[in-house]
Amino acid sequence: MKLKTIGLAAVLLMLVTGTGPQGSAFAQSGAGPTPPRPLRIGQAAIEMLNAWTVGLAAGQLEGAPIRFATEIARVVDDDNNLHVLPVVTRGPTENVEDLLYLRGIDIAIINSDSLEQFRSLNPNILQQIVYICSLFPSELHIFVRPEIKSLSDLNGKKVNFNTPGTTAAYSGPLIFQKLKLNVEKTFIPHQVALEQMKTGQNDMAAVVFLTSKPIDAFTRGQWPPGFKFLPVTFEDFGFYLPSRLTNSDYPQLIPSGQDVETIAVPTVLAAYNWPRNSDRYKRVERFTNYFFDRLSKLQAPGFHPAWKNVNLNAKVPGLNRLTAAQEWLDRRAASKAPTKP
Repeated sequence: MKLKTIGLAAVLLMLVTGTGPQGSAFAQSGAGPTPPRPLRIGQAAIEMLNAWTVGLAAGQLEGAPIRFATEIARVVDDDNNLHVLPVVTRGPTENVEDLLYLRGIDIAIINSDSLEQFRSLNPNILQQIVYICSLFPSELHIFVRPEIKSLSDLNGKKVNFNTPGTTAAYSGPLIFQKLKLNVEKTFIPHQVALEQMKTGQNDMAAVVFLTSKPIDAFTRGQWPPGFKFLPVTFEDFGFYLPSRLTNSDYPQLIPSGQDVETIAVPTVLAAYNWPRNSDRYKRVERFTNYFFDRLSKLQAPGFHPAWKNVNLNAKVPGLNRLTAAQEWLDRRAASKAPTKP
């Protein structure tokens, strides 16, 4: 009820101010200010506002998942028919816990490697969580100062993994442990750590990003010669995937024709496995149909470029697909099947 109350207050505020997911208070047609929709009051209006509300656990403001969640909400929002509430949380790792236990949360953006931690504590987790689709990988970026030539040079050096709750802060140390790297870990905002790297302050040797490429700090920032990404050779660590950073991703840092090998953490749009005939399942089912129907809008200019790489048919190892998602895919496949004579 707490999230529903917050969502109701946010909607009422948008109604009064004329702002919100439908755009600004000014009509796009140039006809002048659009009058705010009449304020709806009474029990029936409250029930209508909450009838098709879905809570989407995203992450912290400095992480990529909250942007993806906001873009999803922007595209699938349909007034009273569907209202998605992106929720700022402690991070994609804690989102597993939110999806399992937090009231009002039906869907969450999670990292696949965080499931292993919860599986050891809750063996039934794979029956409680299903996936809607595989989103996009969070690529590992190990950005270092000029004197660092290889991963082994980082041993004993200070490396920043961003603030607690971010993907880098959780998965980064796990990956470094698997790579057998013993570093002095710090967990401060990356903007601060990058400035320390640039100036040589506090002996900061590297920063570790784990997010979908490209990252604004490297596409827009100016870096002295020698600053670079270190290659990471892929090994089968379970949940991780091989990936590459390319010149088209970071033209200022990676020469044309060269790639930097790395690994990535799969990001999953997951749902709680509600009983099929329950009210919560019906909400998730409607969300899934809207999201799949409108994915092409997210792949258009104006949204994160990673949407173009989303493949709805991609499977997530170890998890079952939401029944409503599989049914949507089956309907699409049937509609494209050749007609028998």
